[in-house]
Amino acid sequence: MRILIANDDGYLAPGLATLVEACQGLGELEIVAPEQNASGTSNSLTLNRGLSVYTAANGWRYINGTPSDCVHFALSGLLEHRPDLVVSGINQGANMGDDTLYSGTVAAAMEGFLFGIPAIAFSQVQKGWEHLDAAGRVARRVIEQVLRTPPAASPYLLNVNIPNRADADRLPSRITRLGRRHASEPVIRQVSPRGDTLYWIGPAGDAREAGPGTDFHATSNGEISITPLHVDLTDHASLPAWRDWSSRAG
Repeated sequence: MRILIANDDGYLAPGLATLVEACQGLGELEIVAPEQNASGTSNSLTLNRGLSVYTAANGWRYINGTPSDCVHFALSGLLEHRPDLVVSGINQGANMGDDTLYSGTVAAAMEGFLFGIPAIAFSQVQKGWEHLDAAGRVARRVIEQVLRTPPAASPYLLNVNIPNRADADRLPSRITRLGRRHASEPVIRQVSPRGDTLYWIGPAGDAREAGPGTDFHATSNGEISITPLHVDLTDHASLPAWRDWSSRAG
């Protein structure tokens, strides 16, 4: 068993160290992570400059690029052997609902999935790393379970969100779908000490679709949310209507 581990909080993040520890004994581990925090970079690849690969004192490799860069580089040239599993995290903060579209944590896992490798993204619901050790035990449990009894479809892409609780490893798991959020709060305008106007992306909106079955509902009710994802953005339900529109428009 070979496991590639990445994240989006950077190679020095406590969540990455916890995930590496959680994977000890499961197989041969390779760690390739961003040099700095790359949260919110989604699936972006760096195409406008060359990137450098560094090796930390503990043997982990890190890249001055995005989470997707890290996994892409690992799978297309850095590693001598193709991994059997890609895991990403443990992220500081939830990746649920619409947030998954922006998440670098999910993107790192998705890059492995795009290469045909099973992949799992792990996140804690709240920021601050509270009870990170318990989240690590949850990650270990989920990884062991999918390795022992994998789902029928492979490769798979799982998005796991873990409540920040000391007993997280004793909480039930719930298979969920993505919820939805309200639109983001307005941008925040500030003036720098030099008089320049700066704008910051506003906070995420509140959940607007958080009923039973969603990731928001599960975590707010003390459950671990596990959401299977895919990358097909096609609106299959509307295809017949658009085909009819196209034939009439032509």
